[in-house]
Amino acid sequence: MKKYDFVMVVTVDNCNPNGDPLNEGRPRTNIAGYGEMSAECIKRKSRNRMQDYGCKIFVQSDERREDEYTCLRDRANGNPALEKAFKAKDNALAAEIACAEWADVRLFGQLFAYGGGTSVGIKGAVSVCHAQTVEPVEIKDIQIVKSTNGEPPKKGGTGKSSDTMGCKTVVEHGVYVVKGSVNPMIAEKNGVTEEDIDVFKKALVTLFENDESAARPAGSMDVAQVYWFEQDGKNYKPTAKIFKLVTVDKDGSSTVAELPDGVKLEELV
Repeated sequence: MKKYDFVMVVTVDNCNPNGDPLNEGRPRTNIAGYGEMSAECIKRKSRNRMQDYGCKIFVQSDERREDEYTCLRDRANGNPALEKAFKAKDNALAAEIACAEWADVRLFGQLFAYGGGTSVGIKGAVSVCHAQTVEPVEIKDIQIVKSTNGEPPKKGGTGKSSDTMGCKTVVEHGVYVVKGSVNPMIAEKNGVTEEDIDVFKKALVTLFENDESAARPAGSMDVAQVYWFEQDGKNYKPTAKIFKLVTVDKDGSSTVAELPDGVKLEELV
């Protein structure tokens, strides 16, 4: 397996790319005002797109669930061989079975930790960094009004109830940079195939398709570019050095410095 690194440029306009549940769902920002998207957010959207492309996914969103299992433990135990390995405390066999069964387990890893002593940790071949904007972002609060009451007016009232008023929060404009890497040694251990890599690349390019919502209207998030770097799996340049090859400007344009020997570049967009 070769070593892969990627840098993705995402432009955002008037939407909430990743709400912070600890801050009333407002777009994530750091203390300096830079917009952020969590690695878990990127992985969730990647799983969704891989599922759209026909991959078997272990960590399925409830609204995208393709089987009868309503929790991860039931889905894991739905594989008889895996359930048997859990009961036998054969962690190596359990990891092998899980990686063979689900693409997201091979790529992103998984912790199978359930009651009864089951505890199997699988390290993922793909790591994704916490994404950040090139410049601080402006957060805009938008007041909205519903056309009908959600609850009846207070006793004796005849007008609108208080819940007809609402608010949503958006990033006016932001250029986010997402960085990640595929570890060749872990990829080989997990049985990651080149077909898995190809599907993951397609998922990155189309990350926000079928992801529309009131917070993220269609077209409000765009993958402007994905730089995909390839190296031999034995003698390779460090990932941090590869990331520094890419410069992203505030308008979303980007450039790549001269490639070191042994590094190949594919522009996916």
